Amino acid sequence: GAEVMHWWTSSSESAAVRKFADAYRAAGGVWGDTAIAGADQAKAVAINRIVGGNPPTAAQFNTTKQFRDLIDQGELNNVDDVAVRDRWDQLMPQPILDVIKVKGHYYAVPVDIHMSTWIWYSKAAFKKAGIAREPATPDELFAALDKLKAAGLIGLAHGGQPWQENILFQAMLANVGGKELYLQVLRDRSPKAINSEPFKKVLLAFKRLQGYVDAGSPNRNWNDATAMLISGKAGVQIMGDWAKGEFAAAKQTAGKDFGCIPGLGAHVPYLIQGDAFVFPKTANAEAVRAQKLLATTMLAPGAQLEFNKIKGALPILSNVDTSSMDVCAQAGMAILKDKTRATGMIEVFLTPDQNGALQDVLTTYWNTRMPVEKAQKGIAAALQD
Repeated sequence: GAEVMHWWTSSSESAAVRKFADAYRAAGGVWGDTAIAGADQAKAVAINRIVGGNPPTAAQFNTTKQFRDLIDQGELNNVDDVAVRDRWDQLMPQPILDVIKVKGHYYAVPVDIHMSTWIWYSKAAFKKAGIAREPATPDELFAALDKLKAAGLIGLAHGGQPWQENILFQAMLANVGGKELYLQVLRDRSPKAINSEPFKKVLLAFKRLQGYVDAGSPNRNWNDATAMLISGKAGVQIMGDWAKGEFAAAKQTAGKDFGCIPGLGAHVPYLIQGDAFVFPKTANAEAVRAQKLLATTMLAPGAQLEFNKIKGALPILSNVDTSSMDVCAQAGMAILKDKTRATGMIEVFLTPDQNGALQDVLTTYWNTRMPVEKAQKGIAAALQD
């Protein structure tokens, strides 16, 4: 059978991955599920097994630079025939193609599009705080947070973990800084941009968010922060669209019980990544057949729709009919039609080491009285090659 290694262990994630398993079994495959809690842990196990010569049939990674070393070391089978047959070049967003396609070969099967920096809000909390209109600019967002705080509610539900601080930072870079500055800082890693006045404004906006979190924030998991919106205790959370799985599990409806804002302005970059499976090198014909069948069944339109509805993500191929998806998904699909807005999220541009160094600076700046100029210097140093 096929051993599929992944980190989808929350209740909504388990329900989603079952849709892939069902599609694979329906096509005659034998699905062997190896679920490992924690993305970093799962990736470490996958890399150790691949390098150690005992690889799974398929292993999950994010659609970022995380598996680039495996490609460079010749440890992965390509899926060129599936990519050509299913017209990936025409139907997948460019930032995702840029990550999976190396020297003309396709080395991963992306299965979804996640946007990292949605702004979620509780309709009940907004009503209680007297916020009549959805914030449409960064200033309006801060005004809404002030109203929530004045009404005795928690403004921002935040899980104080480095990767979550990283998400708040990306959200401020995209919404306050804009696409050009976003790319200058993360793609070009330009010291001039990092030490600029506009970037200082971004960091000050990021730090300002800290005035709206509660004392229980440090080390809270992201889904526990989402639960604070679901119960109406908190007003806003900035988190990827995997949060929709939690709202759905709590029987809450997008547009009725909670709102979703993709960007505070019409040109805000839509920061995407997602999940993908890589297929470790093997000469075993049976395993290669299983890999191709997995790639085919995971990208079938029916499985794509079922999986992504539960996962909270968007189908990876733009020709899947998404009319039955929720209003947040519809908003995301509409934005993706504008090719100028799809932009890679942070780890599409940074190596895992650079991202880790950046996270260290951001978390220290968030949790201490570090002056903003010192944060700018620290970020410039973190992003040097």
